[in-house]
Amino acid sequence: MKTLIGREVEQTILKKVSESPHSEFVAVYGRRRVGKTFLVKQFFDQKFVFYLTGTANVGMTYQLANFYTAYNQYTKVPLSHAPNNWFEAFEALRHLIEQSAAPQKVVFLDELPWLDTPKSNFIAALEYFWNSFGASHAPLKLIVCGSAASWMLNELIKNKGGLHNRVTKRISLKPFTLKETEAFLAAKNVVLERYQIVQIYAVMGGIPYYLNEIDTGQSAAQVIDNVCFSENGLLREEYHQLYHSLFQKAERHTAIVEALSSKAQGLTREELVSKTKIANGGTFTKLLDELEISGFIKKYTPFQKKSKNSLYQLTDPYSLFYHKFIKNSKATGSNSWLNLLDSSTYRAWSGYAFESVCLSHIDSIKKALGISGIYTEESSWRSQTSDNGTQIDLLIDRKDGIITICEMKFSNQEYEITKEYAAKLRNKMNTFKTESNTRKTLFLAMVTTFGVKPNQYALGLVQHQLVLDDLFA
Repeated sequence: MKTLIGREVEQTILKKVSESPHSEFVAVYGRRRVGKTFLVKQFFDQKFVFYLTGTANVGMTYQLANFYTAYNQYTKVPLSHAPNNWFEAFEALRHLIEQSAAPQKVVFLDELPWLDTPKSNFIAALEYFWNSFGASHAPLKLIVCGSAASWMLNELIKNKGGLHNRVTKRISLKPFTLKETEAFLAAKNVVLERYQIVQIYAVMGGIPYYLNEIDTGQSAAQVIDNVCFSENGLLREEYHQLYHSLFQKAERHTAIVEALSSKAQGLTREELVSKTKIANGGTFTKLLDELEISGFIKKYTPFQKKSKNSLYQLTDPYSLFYHKFIKNSKATGSNSWLNLLDSSTYRAWSGYAFESVCLSHIDSIKKALGISGIYTEESSWRSQTSDNGTQIDLLIDRKDGIITICEMKFSNQEYEITKEYAAKLRNKMNTFKTESNTRKTLFLAMVTTFGVKPNQYALGLVQHQLVLDDLFA
C-alpha cells in the first residue's frame, strides 16, 4: 500500500473494518474530487473481490452492462449476458463472493448514487442482498462511496426502510487541512513557504485533485495563472461540471451559490429567496441542505439568535474565486493573475478568503489559544443598532466565562493597528457588550499572516496573536 497523506482518522476506521471479525458495511461520502476513491483503493491496495463504479446520466440498462463487464473481470466463470435487473446482479455478486478464496472479501461500489437510477429498484435490491446474505457473511467488507452526499445520507445512512441502521461505519471525507495540504505538496516535491500555500488554498481549498495540478518550481501566482486562467486550466471550466455532477437541476443550486458569492458575510434565508427568486418552501430547504451537506455552504446562527435568524455563507474557496475572477473573465495565459493583484477586487477577496480559511481551521485556532479542552460555541454577530454595520465574523463563547473575539487580517507583512483601527475595534467590542448584555470578559485575538506590529495602539488591546504557523498546527 502506498503512503497516504493525512487521513489518519479515516485510515484508523478502515483498519478497524479490515481487522473486524464481522461483516462490515462502510459508507464513504464527501464532495467531488476530495479523494474518496483514492482513499479506499490505496488503503486496500485495490485488492477487491469486486469493484464497480456508477456512471453519470445513464439508465439502468447501461449500469447493468457495466456490472456485467466488471463482474467478468473478477471471475473464471463469466456471465453469459448482463443481468436483467439489480436483484439478478446482486444474486450473481453473492455467488462471486462465496466462490472467492480471499480471506477478506472487500467489495467496493463507487459512485453509488449514480447506480440508483429512476425505477431501477437499486436500493431494494441492495437491501435484500445485505439483509439476506451480506450481514451474516463475516468475511465481507462492503464499501460504498458517493459524491452526492445528500443522497448518501438520506437514502442510505438515514434510510427508514430495510437498510435502517445497517451501515456499520461511516466516513465523511473532508478537504485537506493546511497541514495536510503542505504534506501533500511536499510529497510531490513542491516546496513553498506557508504564505504561498495559503494563497493557493484560498483558491483551491484542500481538494487533492486540484492540488495535484501544482508543479514544482512555481509560485502561487504562477499556479493560479496556469490552473485557473490558461486555456486548458483545470479550474477554468470545472465549475458547472462540479455542480451538475452532484445535483439534479443544478441551476437552482448554482443560483444560490452565485447569490452568496455577492456578500462575504452571508445572507439570510429571506435574502436568498429574494435574490434567487426560488419559492420559499420545502424545495428551497432541500436545496440549502444539499449544498451544506456537500460542503459548499455553511449555516451560521448569530450569537444569541435562534435558528430562524441563521446566515448562510459560501465556504467553498473555488466557487467564491470562480465568481469573483474566472466567470466572465477574458483573461488568459501568463500573468493574468499577477495583473489582478493590485486591484480593489483582489484586496476585498483576499481579506474574505483568508477569513474563510481561518473559519475552516477553528480547531487550530482553539489549540493556539490554549482552549482545546474547554467547551466552546462559535458564532458570528451583527449589530442591530449601529449605522456602520458593526459585525464580528468569529467569536468563541467559552465555558470559562470568556468570549474571544477574533479579527482575521490578511497582509504581506506585519499587520499594523493604527489609531483609527484601534478605536474601531474598541467601539466594536463595546457595542457587542452593550447589545448582547453579556457579563463575560472579552478577549481580542488577532489572526494574521505575519503577526501584529508592536505599537502603542496594539498594546493592551490585543490579548492573543495568532500567525500562519498556528493555522498549520
